[in-house]
Amino acid sequence: MTDDDMQDPRAIFQAEPRPDAEAANRRPIRARRNRLMVRLAQSLVQRQVTPNQISQASVVFAALGLLFFWAASASGPIGQGLLLVLAALTIQLRLLCNLLDGMVAVEGGTATPSGAYWNEAPDRAADLLLFWGAGLFAAAPALGLGVGALALITAWLRELGRAEGFAPDFRGPMAKPHRMAALTVAALLAAFLPVSTDGATLMTWALWLIGAGVIATVARRSITLLKHLEARG
Repeated sequence: MTDDDMQDPRAIFQAEPRPDAEAANRRPIRARRNRLMVRLAQSLVQRQVTPNQISQASVVFAALGLLFFWAASASGPIGQGLLLVLAALTIQLRLLCNLLDGMVAVEGGTATPSGAYWNEAPDRAADLLLFWGAGLFAAAPALGLGVGALALITAWLRELGRAEGFAPDFRGPMAKPHRMAALTVAALLAAFLPVSTDGATLMTWALWLIGAGVIATVARRSITLLKHLEARG
């Protein structure tokens, strides 16, 4: 492919998004039109970073988050606070990857045949890793894994609905952006609480709260999907 055959990434990203089926199947995120995010995505396209690589990077950040949470559980006051801030940072970096992989693939025109797999599989692994890590910090690993497993069900219901021909259901009250926001806030609050008991207790309550929200999300999506299926006959 010659330089003349390649479309300028800036022209691609400056184009208005098309109201097609592909756009309807994406989670509505206002940040996709943020100038900084657009420039960052343009830069990645120009450097030939693939959307699949970005998706894979999200799992790396989630694994780092797990390690930071785990290390924080056995650290002193300063170390624990720093590690929890780093864990919160990895959560946001994971979300940044989730945003950019889609922008690079769709707006950047670099989607691959295996993109559907890489768009979903790393996300599911990242949820499990981060909630497991939070559970380790809270001395409740089973609770963390349980919340992570519930998060998988919300994604499964969304994809089941899509496979049945319905619009994907991204609603909460505890969809992925809400879960990650709550976990980030919990990590930052715990970072400034006294070591061990207080921080761990706060994280435990946060996991229970997130878990309850995820259960409500599962129920809401299940009811909606069942209504759609019954209406179709």
